[in-house]
Amino acid sequence: MRGFVALGFALIFAGAPMPGSGRAAAVEIHVLTAGAVQEGEKKLAEGYRHMTGNRVTFTAGTVGQIQDRLKNRDPADVIVVSKPAMEQLEKTDEIRPHGSAVLGRIGIGVGVKEGGSVPDISTPDKFKAALLGAKSITYMDPAAGASSGIATAKILKNLGIADEMAKKTKLTETGYSADRVASGEVEMAIQNISEIVPVKGVKLAGPLPAPLQVYTVYSAGVASNSVNPKEAMDFIRFLIRAESAEEWRAAGVEPAY
Repeated sequence: MRGFVALGFALIFAGAPMPGSGRAAAVEIHVLTAGAVQEGEKKLAEGYRHMTGNRVTFTAGTVGQIQDRLKNRDPADVIVVSKPAMEQLEKTDEIRPHGSAVLGRIGIGVGVKEGGSVPDISTPDKFKAALLGAKSITYMDPAAGASSGIATAKILKNLGIADEMAKKTKLTETGYSADRVASGEVEMAIQNISEIVPVKGVKLAGPLPAPLQVYTVYSAGVASNSVNPKEAMDFIRFLIRAESAEEWRAAGVEPAY
């Protein structure tokens, strides 16, 4: 993803000071974020706090919940959502002009119980066979607006097994569907890779095979009602710096640089 965003980063953040280059009184930066990227953000926020003294607090939610918080004028300095959602926020002037940047993309994966057998999902046919062989599965409820759930439902339909899988599917409304694998409630979870990796007791069997894979691109932007716009911009610059790439990858996010 490096090529299509590198120029944008240079233009958006040209002239902005690097984090820690001119320390002032510490502030608190409020981040409204999609849940899929929160683990990586939180890890990076620790390094940002050590470098700048600024504390970062997170409120995770769906796009709808984030929009409601913005309408209620809840504290918000940085907003992190999918790229299409960011574009909508820019159109409604919820994001400061030239104040957003792409963070990276997240694919969908399969999580199974750690210590158990790992299914081969390397091709569409093998993925289909693994699903049919599973006693139970879970994925995010499409009705809740979860991007991975919507994508998974479409994939099952395209594979021609939607009706058969419905009989052994327990939809997850909120949180990490992989938690239900860890507890033994279900055998297999299909969700964003970044929401499988953090769950203890669960192993990532792998990403969906390339012909079926669906990526969601996430962006960060400075909220129009931010009371700390400079620090908010600095935090976004910290998230997209080259040194942050390893932390993003560890969190299941493919960085955009």
